[in-house]
Amino acid sequence: MSIELDQADREGAIQSIVRFFEANMDEPVGNLQAGALLEFFLREIAPCVYNRAVRDVQARLQQRVMDLDAEVYEEEFAYWKTARRR
Repeated sequence: MSIELDQADREGAIQSIVRFFEANMDEPVGNLQAGALLEFFLREIAPCVYNRAVRDVQARLQQRVMDLDAEVYEEEFAYWKTARRR
């Protein structure tokens, strides 16, 4: 599965890379180089981030399902258990 950015996000990411290089590196990069670097990150590193996010969501959903089980559980055949207390 390839990770794609829409045009506005892609342009914003490229500008962010350009600014990062201007502020932190000895040589600035142009839009073409920043776009190539972004493409590399999207192909090479973004799947790691995506997969981690999926695992985090799965864990969160599993916890919510477990909480739901406890919240909506009704004891079966409870009449005699409560009748003895009367």
